[in-house]
Amino acid sequence: MSGFNFGNGWDELLGSEFEKEYYKKLRIFLKQEYTCGKYSVYPEMQDIFNAFRYTDYKDVKAVIIGQDPYHGRGQAHGLCFSVKSGVPKPPSLVNVFKELHSDLGYAPPVSGELTKWARNGVLLLNSVLTVREGQACSHAGKGWERFTDRAIELLNERKEPICFLLWGGYAKAKAALITNPRHNILPAAHPSPLSAYNGFFGCRHFSFCNRLLGTEIDWNLNT
Repeated sequence: MSGFNFGNGWDELLGSEFEKEYYKKLRIFLKQEYTCGKYSVYPEMQDIFNAFRYTDYKDVKAVIIGQDPYHGRGQAHGLCFSVKSGVPKPPSLVNVFKELHSDLGYAPPVSGELTKWARNGVLLLNSVLTVREGQACSHAGKGWERFTDRAIELLNERKEPICFLLWGGYAKAKAALITNPRHNILPAAHPSPLSAYNGFFGCRHFSFCNRLLGTEIDWNLNT
C-alpha cells in the first residue's frame, strides 16, 4: 500500500498522495492492522481502492458518499453501500432499493452488489476506506479522510457537471468541498432505518440526477 495503480486517470491525479507524510503514517497503521492477527480488517486489501478502479475520474457522473465500510464479515468490497453478491443486503441498502423502486420503478435486485453503478459513472466513495470487524469508524482519523477529501476536491475541479448525492449528516458535511457552481448537490437523510422516513424516502435522487445531468445513468441493476 505504499502506492497503488488504479489503471486509469486517478493515477496521475492521486498518485502524489501516496508520497505524503500523512499517507506514509496511514500505510504503517494499515500494515499493522492487516497483519497483526488481532483484528479482521475489511475490505480485503485488494479491494480497498475499488471505487477508484471501477470509476475513472473522467467518467464520474454522480458521487455517493458513505462514511466507512460495512464492518461485518464478507460485506465490504470497496464500494460504499454495496455488498458482494450473495451477501444479505444491509438495512440501509434495502431502503436505497425501495427508493429506487419508488422513483424509477425498478424492482429491487436480488444482489446488493453495486458494481454496475460504479462502471456506469457512479463513484461509490467511502470517506474512510478500511475498518475493523465489528468496530464502526475504527479507522477514522487515521488519514483516509484527507485522501478521499482530496478526491472530492479534484472532482470539484471538473468542467463537466457532476451530481453529488449526500445522504445523512456526515455526507452533507462534504458539501463544503464542492464549490464549483457547475456541480449539483442533492442532500437527503441517510437511508438507515433510523432516518429514512425523515427525508430519504421520496427524495427521488436517481431521477433528479439524470434530469440535472441531461444524461441517463443506468440505475437498473436487474439488466
